[in-house]
Amino acid sequence: MSKKMISLAMAMAFVVSTAAVSFAADCAGVVKAVAGTAVTVTCADGTEAKAEGAAKVGDKVMVKAGKIEAAKKKKAVEGC
Repeated sequence: MSKKMISLAMAMAFVVSTAAVSFAADCAGVVKAVAGTAVTVTCADGTEAKAEGAAKVGDKVMVKAGKIEAAKKKKAVEGC
């Protein structure tokens, strides 16, 4: 009986930990769809993240803690 309980506890811990990771997806990508303030972003690694914010389809954005931030542009490097 105790082996079953331990197995159940381990399975539940795995499910909870993977759910927390999927909800806390921080990534950079392109906006795929917009529905009001809900935005779906296709990340660089191929996953999709849902976030809140104002963006247009095709915008490059960063998703941090479920919020949309504009992607940072790289500064040009000036030579000699």
